[in-house]
Amino acid sequence: MLELSGVRIAYGRTEVVHGVDVRVPADGVAVVLGHNGAGKTTLLRAAVGLLRPRFGRVLLDGEDVTALRPYERVRRGLAYVPQGQQAFPQLTASENLQLVADGRKDGEARTDEALDLFPALRPLLGRRAGLLSGGQRQQLAIARALLTAPRMLILDEPTEGIQPSVVTEIQEAILSLTRRGGLSVLLVEQHVGFALTAASTYYVMESGRVSASGDGGPASSGAVRAAMAI
Repeated sequence: MLELSGVRIAYGRTEVVHGVDVRVPADGVAVVLGHNGAGKTTLLRAAVGLLRPRFGRVLLDGEDVTALRPYERVRRGLAYVPQGQQAFPQLTASENLQLVADGRKDGEARTDEALDLFPALRPLLGRRAGLLSGGQRQQLAIARALLTAPRMLILDEPTEGIQPSVVTEIQEAILSLTRRGGLSVLLVEQHVGFALTAASTYYVMESGRVSASGDGGPASSGAVRAAMAI
């Protein structure tokens, strides 16, 4: 379980996140919604350790990890898929996965499990990642993150710029992972329908603050859309 408590983040003297509290339920999905510039990605970067909060704490399984570096958080079970369908474009899809799998005793088994979640990648393993579609690269990025056997998966805008059929596949993969148990997900997303279908809990951010929160599910769509004025 991940918890951000009273987190305040600044770039230089300019504070952009103001005392935010977000809690990811065990074996559940917490989604953070909001318009561009609301502070969502900045919050994730603090959760991962790429930014140090000015105030507040980041807790992972009850342990204060605020001062830990990103690789130390990864060792404790955190994985991060940043925005933008990240992959090494000159490497094949298989080589992208192998970069992580080679460092694990169970790397081959973990690779098979990840490809079972995204079977569309199997026939593309020999293709350079730079030649894959945006949706295929996003699936590859998530599959690669899963090779570390995380207990906490952080996803930043995983459906941005992706065709609807792949959005559905990613949503089903996330739900499948959380149903198995042992994995929690913190998701930043702008597609309200996708986000709330996957979410146990939602938070709406506006100007660096949480302006609304509640239980997830499609029934909360009206409250979320009102909070986001959409």
